[in-house]
Amino acid sequence: MSERVLVVGAGGREHAIIRTLQRSPSAPEVLCTPGNAGIARDGVECLPDGDVVAAAQEREIDLVVVGPEAPLVAGLVDALSTAGIGAFGPTRAAARIEGSKAYAKELMRDCGVPTAAHVMFRDRDEAIAHLACASYPAVLKADVLAAGKGVIIAADEREAREAVGVFFGEKRFGETEVVLEEFLEGEELSLLALCDGERAVPLAPAQDYKRIFDGDEGPNTGGMGSYSPVPGIDAERTREIAAQVHQPIVDELRRRGTPFHGVLYAGLMIAPDGTVRVLEYNARFGDPETQAVLPRLRSDLLELLEASSTPGGLAGVEPEWSNDWAVTVVLASGGYPESSSSGDVISGLDAVNGAEVFHAGTAERDGDVVTAGGRVLNVTGLGATPGEARDRAYAAAERIEFDGRQMRTDIAARAVDKVEV
Repeated sequence: MSERVLVVGAGGREHAIIRTLQRSPSAPEVLCTPGNAGIARDGVECLPDGDVVAAAQEREIDLVVVGPEAPLVAGLVDALSTAGIGAFGPTRAAARIEGSKAYAKELMRDCGVPTAAHVMFRDRDEAIAHLACASYPAVLKADVLAAGKGVIIAADEREAREAVGVFFGEKRFGETEVVLEEFLEGEELSLLALCDGERAVPLAPAQDYKRIFDGDEGPNTGGMGSYSPVPGIDAERTREIAAQVHQPIVDELRRRGTPFHGVLYAGLMIAPDGTVRVLEYNARFGDPETQAVLPRLRSDLLELLEASSTPGGLAGVEPEWSNDWAVTVVLASGGYPESSSSGDVISGLDAVNGAEVFHAGTAERDGDVVTAGGRVLNVTGLGATPGEARDRAYAAAERIEFDGRQMRTDIAARAVDKVEV
């Protein structure tokens, strides 16, 4: 069992991972790089942002847990493995499933995984030529990492042309090709699975909220809230979905010689008739889904991470979950998602009770916790019902103030309607 663990990242997802590792019966020493104000206030040593391999060697780290997608896609796990350091996460080749939408579509086609019909555009002229004959609404996606913001849903051709301008003219996400997908109707579901290179073991299902405003209005964000579990998606249904959308990918990547270890996140659309189609894959824990899923975990997270890092290590493993519901509300800074305000003093953190607060975009300045990013804090409430969990999350969130604070007020409302009405 790993005695010293280094978590890479600075967001709410990493804070939730660290809190869950601190509950491990083996009581590992947990460090973080670069971390944030909340992680540091939990007594975790935060190392400066820099060479992770060198830091892991210097501090004699047993296991490095890579949180964000960018270092995974850049090959951090490969570099750690070459240095003989244990790492949780996929290699660069396996993480390409998140780094390139086009590659993910190719994988799904080869595996027979159901997804939306699509076409690729290499440049602006090619895109404009196609838009007149496209069906609307349509979904346009940047074929690069975009922190969850590289998706634009166009209601008509005019909006699609504006989106093409964002991608190819403004180049908001840098040099990229663009995927045009059919718009899928239904209800979204996030299902994460731990993978050991051979099998996919699903975690508890969650649902997240990507738009900035209530009622799913406004631009896409990295996520404004989430809840777990999800009405109608029990353990048996979860296993069925994982067998349909996770296991074929794991099998194919193993066949190609690029086995997937770590977390394979599937963003799904479930049609009214129950049909499941994949919207996207990510190669890591979801954010903010992790902040609602991990507080419900009753198994030892460290054991699960180590098993996932070992070929075939998850044989016979089935994570255990609390019966509680969890609701996570994101507090975002002014201007998010187009921009973010930094340096605003956050008040009320010490007044929170009955909920967990995971820091995302925070820093410490002159003894104060201040904003330092778009999504600033995640507030998670637990309860016997979705309504109880939701009430606790919002009661705690309302105690926290900072200039420009943005917060959706409808997180998990649909779960309350389905379960308690």
